Amino acid sequence: MVQISTFWRTVRHLRHEQVLGRLLFVLRRPHPDGRPAPPLRRPTRHWILPARRGASLVGRSRFRLLNEEHELDNVGWDDPRIDRLWRYNLHYFDDLNALGARNRADEQHALVTRWIAENPPGDGTGWEPYPTSLRIVNWIKWFMSGAAVEAEWAQSLATQVRWLCRRLEWHLLGNHLFSNAKALVFAGCFFDGPEAHGWLQRGIAILERELGEQILADGGQYERSPMYHALALEDVLDLLSIASACAPQVERLHALQDVLRQVAPRMLQWLCAMRHPDGTLGRFNDCAEGVAAPAAELERLAREAHVPWEQPARRRLLHLASSGYMRAEYDGAVALLDVAPLGPDYLPGHGHADTLSFELSIGPRRVIVNRGTSCYGTSARRLAERGTALHSTVQIGDGDSSEVWSGFRVGRRARPVGLEWTERSVACSHDGYRHLPGRPSHHRRWIFGKRELQILDRAGDGAHRAVARFHLASGLSLEAIDEDGWLVRDGSSVVARVVVRGGRASTHDTLDATQFGVLLPAKTLAIELNGGAASTQWTW
Repeated sequence: MVQISTFWRTVRHLRHEQVLGRLLFVLRRPHPDGRPAPPLRRPTRHWILPARRGASLVGRSRFRLLNEEHELDNVGWDDPRIDRLWRYNLHYFDDLNALGARNRADEQHALVTRWIAENPPGDGTGWEPYPTSLRIVNWIKWFMSGAAVEAEWAQSLATQVRWLCRRLEWHLLGNHLFSNAKALVFAGCFFDGPEAHGWLQRGIAILERELGEQILADGGQYERSPMYHALALEDVLDLLSIASACAPQVERLHALQDVLRQVAPRMLQWLCAMRHPDGTLGRFNDCAEGVAAPAAELERLAREAHVPWEQPARRRLLHLASSGYMRAEYDGAVALLDVAPLGPDYLPGHGHADTLSFELSIGPRRVIVNRGTSCYGTSARRLAERGTALHSTVQIGDGDSSEVWSGFRVGRRARPVGLEWTERSVACSHDGYRHLPGRPSHHRRWIFGKRELQILDRAGDGAHRAVARFHLASGLSLEAIDEDGWLVRDGSSVVARVVVRGGRASTHDTLDATQFGVLLPAKTLAIELNGGAASTQWTW
């Protein structure tokens, strides 16, 4: 059972609207509104093909989602034995707009009709606000891409939008509320008439409020997850597409388009900065491959939406000041450094205890990583993946730098302090362990030399056991060459050499979460700091 003090440290950051929104969400249960659907608006301009993901419908009614397959005839739409996140994804209908979707048109038509018949309004997981929002958008994208709109489908779509209007996620805010608002704008552009105009105006009002807060000055999405940033970027580009294609003469919508065109280039540049040379995302906070649309698709969508942007100029050291990350490029290596706060204080649910962690690529190969995210929920694995020990940083004592608990809760939060940098070094501390006796802090310095990276760690005065962990990407191995040194190998090739000074090193077998539902064997180098200090040198 969670301690009262932990609970208080968690809820004291909530906004009043979240608390009130939670009460209203629980106490107020609306009735479905099945009035006839408004008329459809005729598109006036070309519709841009949305960003395409891989197919998830792999049989007549068989789905592969989050690397797990189930037959719909066997599990239905809401089997409690199936992980909740998998069921959420089932109700999104992403496959309608995936690669090769037209080849599955008959199966998709049947599944849309089946969903309507087997998911009565307001009942089950599929009618929760978040999957409802994503499904509304996916159905409308599908219709805009050429699928004929049957009367039954339009009627269900209108019922879903009306239901969503009464279930907006003010208690969660963040990406959930943004997705709710996006769905209202999509519906307001797709349908016509006074009711649709009301949906449009309500969605715009929320987006006007949220864009300035959720998208930071450096272009990063404020939850500080590269994966959720990519999803938010897709939302921005989708909104530009639907507004342009349907072009309702609403002055407020035109003003919103102007704002979207201003933030999209910054978001694209932030995404470029937080990717490794192999194109994968830096794994900070909740982040996994295969959830957000591929970067190439987002860039293609931006070009076709006439978003004015270009690849950022290469710089040795780039500070994303508002979100708090740094990107360093020296001598064929790229390092992504986490000197960032956990996220918004009132919304840390996707945050990990990863302060002062980093990831390193040498050439095209990822070498040092955080262990990533393979699941949501409240399992032991979920808690471990959020904890400090599965990130490439220092753990003091047996606890986490930020007090992560349950599936999406955080009590005490680490704060980065004292950030400074020169042409070839970055240094920062955090206060996440100040509650321990002696009030220790972790201080880390990254020093970039000629084809080398030296990491200097200090963790208090040595009164507490402290361990620096360097998690290797899956597929790499460690070969000891003496008591202080190892070779990092990729098969028969040597990728890097590691020398440890001032600490006792050991190697461990761990699991690397590259995607949801995927855990691959990997190696970790752990250094127990000697007297609260250690130095680790990586050369290539």
